[in-house]
Amino acid sequence: MSGEGGLATIVDSADENSDALVSWSALAEPADVGAAWLVATLGAARALAWVRLVASNSVAATMELAPVAPAAQVDEAIKLSEKWVTRLDIAETDAHRQRAAKCGARVVTRGSPEWPRCLDDLGPLAPFALWVRGSGDLAALMAAAIAIVGARSATAYGEHVTSTIAAELADRGATVISGGAYGIDAAAHRTALAIGDPTVAVMAGGVDRLYPAGNSDMLERVLDGGVAVSEVPPGYAPHRARFLSRNRIIATARVTVVVEAAFRSGALSTARHAAAMLRPVCAVPGPVTSASSAGCHALIRDGVASLVTSGADVLALAEPVGTCAEDGTTPRPAIRGTLAASQDFADPEQRQAYGAIGARRSTLEDIAREAGLTLSQARTALGGLELAGLVRREGGMWIRCAT
Repeated sequence: MSGEGGLATIVDSADENSDALVSWSALAEPADVGAAWLVATLGAARALAWVRLVASNSVAATMELAPVAPAAQVDEAIKLSEKWVTRLDIAETDAHRQRAAKCGARVVTRGSPEWPRCLDDLGPLAPFALWVRGSGDLAALMAAAIAIVGARSATAYGEHVTSTIAAELADRGATVISGGAYGIDAAAHRTALAIGDPTVAVMAGGVDRLYPAGNSDMLERVLDGGVAVSEVPPGYAPHRARFLSRNRIIATARVTVVVEAAFRSGALSTARHAAAMLRPVCAVPGPVTSASSAGCHALIRDGVASLVTSGADVLALAEPVGTCAEDGTTPRPAIRGTLAASQDFADPEQRQAYGAIGARRSTLEDIAREAGLTLSQARTALGGLELAGLVRREGGMWIRCAT
């Protein structure tokens, strides 16, 4: 890129890139596909400079993007930039770092030593930065994480099963990760704490305000050995949309367990995120008359989740396919009806493109947009997946092959 006042002279040093990622965590909402594409295309610092350029000269900004993207995508970026421009006054990093320091939090950006590698499977839609509060090492905890999620209005049965499974998992060295909410989430966290194991609570708002307030005492205990983590800076409120987007972070755990969930439950979005990343998903059955278990039964019926009744069942799914358990038995396949969690892709773009294909069929443009890829990246990734026999084209649309 060239031109006076352009981006040609901007180079992303490690410090500049880290600061820019912190700015983007404040500038863009979690899982913002447009922001993800822009940062993936230009790099964090150059993308931030581009937004500032849009604010002063949209024509120059258009010319800067023209050499690296199709005209339609450039137009879309210009259109989307309006929401980032309105937040430029909160993009400076010092205020966010100072607010974090006041509550004992730290910021971990992509590529930092404490960055969990499992989040890289989210591709460009991975958080730009994570705000971490607690004495645990986030990377180490997430490497052994198993998610337990479910209904906020849990039944006594659901809380009992949650405690039993969480205790078995924690006893075997797994890290329980959940959302810190009432019901199933709280039962999972409390069980890990009772055993003395660290646990991870993923917040929808800033870690300076542990939410919900009714669980604040429990969440304060999480900080001793474990962590509370959020992708939005301290001071940000836990809006409804942020609850849904944070579920994808929980879903990067090695396995996701849904204990109780109604047909319209946020826990089901966590399960869908996990399945899209080819992570094992499992669900606990309940009484057929219980609305609290209807979502679990649907996951099992549709082949999204494996039926589990104990921590041992969950641990079998967490092991790499083909390894043996302590008793010498071979774990059963991870997900019925989908690829096993150990499926190897040639590159991250193939994983992202595969996960972005809808339940029926999708266009190239839809896949690129959903995966946070450029059209060229998506086209190349789909070509590789087609050669591998994982997807096929039908009338200009893409569909997953049966496996």
